Amino acid sequence: MDNSWLQLFFLLALSFVTGSFPTSIITGKLTRGIDIRDHGSGNAGATNVYRILGWKSALLVAIIDIFKGWLPVAYFATTFFQGHPIPDEGVVQILAGFAAVLGHTYTIFAGFKGGKGIGTLAGILIALFPFAFPLCLLAFVLTLIFTGYVSLSSMVAGISLPIFLFILPPLFGIEPAPLSLLVFSLFVPWFIIFTHRSNISRLRNGTENRFEKAMIFKN
Repeated sequence: MDNSWLQLFFLLALSFVTGSFPTSIITGKLTRGIDIRDHGSGNAGATNVYRILGWKSALLVAIIDIFKGWLPVAYFATTFFQGHPIPDEGVVQILAGFAAVLGHTYTIFAGFKGGKGIGTLAGILIALFPFAFPLCLLAFVLTLIFTGYVSLSSMVAGISLPIFLFILPPLFGIEPAPLSLLVFSLFVPWFIIFTHRSNISRLRNGTENRFEKAMIFKN
């Protein structure tokens, strides 16, 4: 195998392993001696950690999960591995980020059963779209405080990403994102919707858990 392809392989492998670090599962084991996947919603993510272990554990999990997505995209793909055969750096970053999210969702350290990858995906978006991410975060927060649904807020934030990327540059004279990143942004909402398909079913039948402490207007 050509050395440049080996570089790409090692980049993706390292990104996958980085994303696979089972933050919430380790936190549950260390703090309560439990597998977080056996409690609450069963999801190995920061939201479920908040419900079961509290905000301090959830904040730690969220920060590390975000870092798991940011590191492969912002550092591994741009600095650590530069001899790959793909000339478009944006494509390489996307591949590294996707490998990290895949690692988080199907972690090799916990029977290939991880979280939904939203925190790790957020890290990728911070690295790739620094000017659009704060607006996506605002969309997430506004949806959360009005509805209380973290799942719905995640989907709204994901859907807003390509919208912001297309409308912000001409409005504010910002340099538009490369075509590869624009195309990637169109797949983000579909990924989030796919990983939240069980939540969508619960939203439809009214059984989805609400984060009521975050709501301003309660029924």
